[in-house]
Formats: sequence, structure tokens, C-alpha cells
Amino acid sequence: MLDELPAPVGAGVYNVYTGAPAGSEVPTAAQLGLEPPRFCAGCGRRMIVQVRPDGWWAKCSRHGLVDSKDLEAQR
Repeated sequence: MLDELPAPVGAGVYNVYTGAPAGSEVPTAAQLGLEPPRFCAGCGRRMIVQVRPDGWWAKCSRHGLVDSKDLEAQR
């Protein structure tokens, strides 16, 4: 479905900013949109993250790549 987020940053079992179980507290910087996701929502693995001047991309070894540019279209 078009309105669903990709697996690495979509609704899952883990918090994408802390790696803790879903529903745990989100850091203030992440709430303000200043922090990219660091953990995969689906499997909790630490992702490879590259921050660019115009956004970021994150790659989970199991669930693939997600780019912030792709998420802008879903806002």
C-alpha cells in the first residue's frame, strides 16, 4: 500500500531511535526531526546511516534501504 512506511522505519517491534521495544520514549531530538532513525523497526538491528545536507538514508542488512527523500512524498 502506498501510505505504508518501508519496513526499516515503519511501525514495528522496535523503536527506530533507541532500539528499545516499540512504545518506549522517543528522544527529544528525534521528536523535533533532528535525528535520523538508527535502528530497524522490524528487527531491531543497528542500521548504516548517512546524513546529507538535504536529508539522510538508512540501510538495514535484512530489510533494505530507506531514504528521507522517499518519505517526503508520504507526508
